[in-house]
Formats: sequence, structure tokens, C-alpha cells
Amino acid sequence: MRRTLDGMQTSVTPTHCPYCALQCGMNLTPEQDGGVAVVERPDFPVNRGALCGKGRTAPAVLSSSIRLTTPLVRNAGVLEPATWEEALGRIADALSRTRTEHGPDACGVFGGGGLTNEKAYTLGKFARVVLGTSQIDYNGRFCMSSAAAGGIKAFGLDRGLPFPLEDIPKTGCVILVGSNLAETMPPALRYLTELKANGGKLIVIDPRRTRTAEQADLHLAPRPGTDLALALGLLHLVVAEGRTDEAYIQERTSGWEEARAAAMAHWPELVERITGVSVPELRETVRLFCEPESAMVLTARGPEQQSKGTDTVGAWINLCLATGRAGRPLSGYGCLTGQGNGQGGREHGQKADQLPGYRKLDDPAARRHVAEVWGVDPDSLPGPGRSAYELLDALGTDIRALLLMASNPVVSAPRAAHIEERIKSLDFLAVADVVLSETAALADVVLPVTQWAEETGTMTNLEGRVLLRKQAITPPEGVRSDLHVMHELAARLGVEKGFPTDPEEIFEELRRASAGGPADYSGITYRRLIEENGVFWPCPAPDPAESVEGSEDCEDSALDVLPDDPAGEAEPMAPAAAAPDARPGGATAVAASGNHPGTPRLFLDRFATPDGRARFVAVTHRPLAEEPDAEYPVLLTTGRVVSQYQSGAQTRRVDELNAAAPGPFVELHPRLAERLGAKEGDPLAVVSRRGRATAPARITTSIRPDTVFMPFHWPGEGRANTLTNPALDPTSRMPEFKACAVRVELAG
Repeated sequence: MRRTLDGMQTSVTPTHCPYCALQCGMNLTPEQDGGVAVVERPDFPVNRGALCGKGRTAPAVLSSSIRLTTPLVRNAGVLEPATWEEALGRIADALSRTRTEHGPDACGVFGGGGLTNEKAYTLGKFARVVLGTSQIDYNGRFCMSSAAAGGIKAFGLDRGLPFPLEDIPKTGCVILVGSNLAETMPPALRYLTELKANGGKLIVIDPRRTRTAEQADLHLAPRPGTDLALALGLLHLVVAEGRTDEAYIQERTSGWEEARAAAMAHWPELVERITGVSVPELRETVRLFCEPESAMVLTARGPEQQSKGTDTVGAWINLCLATGRAGRPLSGYGCLTGQGNGQGGREHGQKADQLPGYRKLDDPAARRHVAEVWGVDPDSLPGPGRSAYELLDALGTDIRALLLMASNPVVSAPRAAHIEERIKSLDFLAVADVVLSETAALADVVLPVTQWAEETGTMTNLEGRVLLRKQAITPPEGVRSDLHVMHELAARLGVEKGFPTDPEEIFEELRRASAGGPADYSGITYRRLIEENGVFWPCPAPDPAESVEGSEDCEDSALDVLPDDPAGEAEPMAPAAAAPDARPGGATAVAASGNHPGTPRLFLDRFATPDGRARFVAVTHRPLAEEPDAEYPVLLTTGRVVSQYQSGAQTRRVDELNAAAPGPFVELHPRLAERLGAKEGDPLAVVSRRGRATAPARITTSIRPDTVFMPFHWPGEGRANTLTNPALDPTSRMPEFKACAVRVELAG
């Protein structure tokens, strides 16, 4: 029950789905057994009431029958129930001992893209202030770090989408690169359906003819790992056919001549040989993209999860810049962030090189600002640490103890068998999670923590829209929040203050810490998030003193006094165009109310670079880190299915979802199946230089004959990430999940 302004109570709690970065709106209503049921919430503009199967069944994971409800500690090799006092004591003792004997960097911290902003912020602060370690990163590194790096290089700022989703159906053409929205974000498919209904064109680039590709006006099926060459070939044709926007290039960009020269080395026939996409298809793509007044390029994990992912994103951005399709209404480049808080999770400090507000950890001014908010000496803050895979690879050697929250690297990390061995070699592992994941099962201490419907906190969706998820039910006895965990551990490790358990109090500190940074949340309050259905960052406080001194909301919590709008009558925030401002990306002018209205659309007047111009980056195609050869002649690519999510730790425990997607499979073309002598359902072994995975054959003409596909949601023999290549992008440190050389054989 929630209290409203007039003291009445309501049984409806508006909130958001716990899974992907759409953060679809939903309403929760209580049931007689103490649980909750999901009902539509049509007032939220992102999904307008629509939900996928994962969202509809999300309350199933709240059940005590499938989730953790008591701490576990390992005794004589076996995890056994324990009290919170014993469990927290063991963790604090192990971290303290490790720090004393081996130094602070022997303690590692690994977070997750599903943590709320408050938790991500606190985890980064805990690592640097309490442990004094530089060794912190999170699984969001595996999500969109290449897009982030490419966006920062070109625009000076990374926000997944620099425009709201509502703009997509209004543009003239969308090139969707390496994304299968029909299965990864089903409610978002309506934006592409509406695009086509409005007369716009959809081009899908994917080595598989997915359910999303079936909706396309044009489907290009390049060889995995050749997206960079494809983008360069398209830019070559744009130049050759005289389709560049010379006035825009002159007025709003820099670096064009170098980028142009690099693209001209990728002539159409060469690109056809590299990618397998025909020259007529390349020319048709350019025509469809360039003829309308507006167009967009949207990328996802396909082009990004490569050892050249940053350059690949840069090449697609170059295509947008050369045609004047960035920083203009209904045009631009955007990244479809995957994880629930993949955007906010990296903005506030759980990434190895960042401080809150998307500040750089090696920037002296950033260190001074955040240290002042935290009440510590800037010199006490450690420097940048290892990226996610490099951190995991160092476990058991340089890193002796690990605190892990909301992640399951035993299933999700590349070269997963190796990472599993590194985790087993640790002196000590503590895991805080909702369920006993494959990683948690290896821990010395497991802490049962609250989940989405049992706690309050903010998330930032793929549009950069900051949202409030409100607590709807009381967690089971024995379950506590991650914020409680960090508060208690900090106290046991000698830091009595600075780690509160109230999420709104933490958000108020986050506002101050982010003030003036690229991801400025200082003008956002819990009250505004409820009243306005979310606020887009950057959103600076109108008075700098307000962001430093906090807001009156802390004294009279917005959660206690604001109505929950069960009827869905609240109006969504009106979109506002960006105007010039000293803040990154050209933040919108302060509204008449005195509050900054947020920035739904970035870059309309200037980019977030020192001179306000977008920067072309000269890039050239290069091969995969691991090309096929005689021993491993086939390419493996990986991805998701509609009824499972990420490592499957939660969705694999939901009967309805398991019935729809019960296990792994190997998707292959009939010609490859014929060469192997394989029939539908036959067990196949897929072997790479890193290991072997087995799963039933799924034979289809929707995939290239030189490629096989495996979903990555399952552990055990069908674990796709046993095979994947940890070769890292030199800038983003993203592993090459999307393509590696394998051989396929009948499993006997």
C-alpha cells in the first residue's frame, strides 16, 4: 500500500520491468498470497502498456521457492545456511585480511548492469573509499562499451540514444545493425512497424534472417565481423554518388578529409568480397538511406562486440555525419543498450575508469569534485583499474578476494571455462544475488538480496531517461538490500559514515556528485521522476547551490507524499529540443518553473566537443582476431532468444519461459548440415580453440552457410561462451563475443 497526498491508500504501484534497457512501464497489484500481479501501464510512453513474456512473468522470480532467502556460508566445501551477522563477518574479515596481506588492489569488485543507479554509485564509492582498490568493473563492459567509446570520440558524449524512441517512426529510414529487436526488446518492435506504416524504410543488417529482418524492406546478411568494411563501403558510395552534405560537413564537423580518404580505399567490389553483400545491395542501401530528409543508424551488439567494435561504430557514425544525419531532428546515430541499467550503471562509478557523472577517474578536477562530495582526500582515490575481462582473468593471481554483485560471469564471460577456473582459484569469493546462480554456487559466502519489486531506486533507460522504480511489496524474512550489505561491510571495515541505506538519500548525494559532469543528474529529484514520468539527462540544477546543498525532498520524501496515479492519468514529459548551453551536448534552457526540463534530444545546436563540432574518425577494415582456417573453418556468432535473458540466472527459473525456450541449440544452414550428415535435433559439438559445447541441431535457411549461431543463456555442456574469444578492442576493452572460428561435428 502507498500513501497519497490526501492520506488515502492505493493498491497499485507504477513501476518498471526488471529486465532490458527499455525499462517498460508496468503496474503491480497485490495478490492474496502476498505476491504481486503485473497489469498494463499505458501511460508510460516507451512501451505504452505492451510487455514481452519476460516482463509479464517477472513476479515469478519473487517467489521464495526459487530465490535465495537466507545467507549461505561454505563449511567443509558445502554451502550452508547462516545468520547475516556470520555472513557479513566472514566477508569483512576476508576483505580486511586480503587488504592487509596483499594490498588494496588484491580486493576486486565486480558489479552488474542491472543494479540501480543508487547501488552502482554506492558500489563504486565502496570500492574506492572503503577498500581503496582500483580493481572494479562490471558486466556492462560486455554490453555497449564500444558504442560508448565511439560516441565519445565522435560526439564528445555517450548516451545510448541521443533522441527518444518516439522519434524513430517519424524518420525516413532506419539502418538497424546487428539487432534483433523482435526477440531482445519485443515492445520496441512497434517503433519499426510504425516507421513502415508511415512510409519510412527499414534496412536490417544481420548474418541471420531473424524475426526482425523479416520486417525489413532490405535485409543485408554480411559475414560476421565485417560490419566495419560494410559501413566503409557505403560511405565510399555516398561520396562517389555525390550524396554528401557538404554544407553540414563544413559547418558542424572536423576531420572529414582523413575519414573520406580511408573510406575511398573500400570500393564496392572489394567490400562485396569481404562481406558477401552484393554491390547492387550496397547501392540500394545508400539510395534508401540518403533519399529521405531524415534517417538514423541504430547499432547493437552485432557490430559492437568485436575486437574492432569502436572503429566499427565510428564508421557508422561517419556515414551519418557525411550525410548530415546527426544532430538534426529525426536523424542521428544511436546505440540500443541491452542491460536494464547498462546506461546508468556506467555513469556513476562502477566502471574501472569512471567517477560519478561520467567523469574520468584520471581527471584531477573530477577527482577533486567527487572527493569533496565524499569527504575524502582526492589523493586517496585509486587510479583506473582493469576492464571487466582483464579483471576476471586476474582472479586468483593479482586479485585474491572478490565481492561480486548482480552478475554471473561463469555463464556470461568470454572463454567462460577459463574464467570459471580463475574464480575457483580465488582465496575468497562473496556474491550478493537474488538466486543461486552458477557463479554464486562457487562462492564462500552468498547473500540473498532484494529485487526490483521489493526496493526503491532509479534506473536510466536506453534513451537516457532516468526513471523511478518504487517498492511494491515487502521482501521475505532474511532478505536485505545491496545497500544494507555495503552499509554493514563499510562499518565493519572502519568507515562508519557515508553509506546510508535509504535510496533517496543516496540519490541526493549522487545529484551532487554528478553536478557539472557529462551525465549531470543534479536537477533531477525523486519528486520530479514521479510527477514527470522520467527525466532525460543531462539535467543540471538551475541553481548550482541546490545541487550542492541537496533538496527539500530528503526532508519530506517524495515516496511518502506523492500519488501513484493508478489510473494512468499522468502526462508524460513533453519533449524539449536542445538549445546551446555550456553543458555537454547543449542542454535545454531552464523551464519557466525554474527546473531544467531535461534533454530528450542531444546535439541539435552543438556537439559535446570543445569546439562544438562532431569529429570524423578515420578507420579502415581489418580482419577478425580469429579468422576461420582449415582446422576451424566455420564462424560462430552468439545472441539471445526471446524467452530468456542474459545468463538466464533468473529466467531459467520461470516455468513459462523455460517451456518456450528449454535449452541451447546450434543453428546451421542445410548445406552445412548436409556436409556433416546432421539432421534436425541431432547433437552437435561446436569446438573452438578454447573449448567444446554441445547442443541439438536447428537447421534453417535463415543463416549463412559459413556461420553457426548459439544462444548464450545456458551453463553446462551447451554454454556458448565456453567457445567465445576474449580478444579485446584496444579502446573499449570489449571482448569479441560475436565471431570466432569453430568446427562443427556430430557429437558421439
